Amino acid sequence: MDALIGLQSQFWTATVETLYIVALALVFGGLGGLLVGLGLYLSRPGHILENRPVFLVLNVLVNFVRPIPFIIFIAAAQPLARIVVGTGIGNPAAIFAISVAASFGIGRIVEQNLMTVTPGVIEAARSVGAGPWRIIVTVLLPEALGPLILGYTFVFVALVDMATVAGYIGGGGLGNFALVYGYRQFNPVVTWAAVLLIIVLVQLVQFLGNWLARKAFRR
Repeated sequence: MDALIGLQSQFWTATVETLYIVALALVFGGLGGLLVGLGLYLSRPGHILENRPVFLVLNVLVNFVRPIPFIIFIAAAQPLARIVVGTGIGNPAAIFAISVAASFGIGRIVEQNLMTVTPGVIEAARSVGAGPWRIIVTVLLPEALGPLILGYTFVFVALVDMATVAGYIGGGGLGNFALVYGYRQFNPVVTWAAVLLIIVLVQLVQFLGNWLARKAFRR
């Protein structure tokens, strides 16, 4: 316990870094995943913008990237990170790798949630002359809002897990804090303090996501 008290400054700095990494990754990965998911749904055979080649390419990409363990992906993405963000180590590289990996995972979640929208609602909108863009904005996304909120809440938990791996490429955060000051120093109190804080953060976000989803379902 004394060791943890002496590391309070580093502990809270690591917490802020974790939130920073996860927040930016959720923004970039969330937007990328939304686009991928919409592309999969819209280009699927029989859907609004049916396009078999586009669907095939997106489907293969998602199936190719998703199974890669993140600890391998974050190392493999370093050369591309150097090109895009100018470095292959540290928080920028970690955010880049997490965002790219998350985009494909989120894309599949978005596609699956959009599939829950009743086809009759889409057909009704098309019958009154609504174009694809209008259907997406005013019908498709609002109808799937509740499931999408739950899906993105689940993604937040996965991103926290990914962020803990950032320490392997020089990134900060609670994962790196637990590894450096807990595991390597044989101090389980420090390690468990980081674990418990991560659990609290996840529970808070899960509660918020469930509350927002209930609001959306009651619309």
